[in-house]
Amino acid sequence: MNFKLFLAAFTTIFVAELFDKTELAVLSLAAKEKSKFTIFLGAMAAFFLATLLALLFGHLLEKFINPKVMRYLSASIFFVAGTLILFDKL
Repeated sequence: MNFKLFLAAFTTIFVAELFDKTELAVLSLAAKEKSKFTIFLGAMAAFFLATLLALLFGHLLEKFINPKVMRYLSASIFFVAGTLILFDKL
């Protein structure tokens, strides 16, 4: 296992997911429901499935699109979306 790659993936996802809408939904559920462990398992299962689908879709895309192009395209989409959100146009 490539520990450097693992750490990069962990750090990127952890920072990106911290206090996003998914975390706020889990926080809301945890505040009103008693079974914290059930909420944890449901959230982990959903995140696992979403991550698996992204991984499979990314693997499929790499056969058709150069990974470097995908990186630039993703960065551009994030930049445009962030700019639109900043100026309240999205």
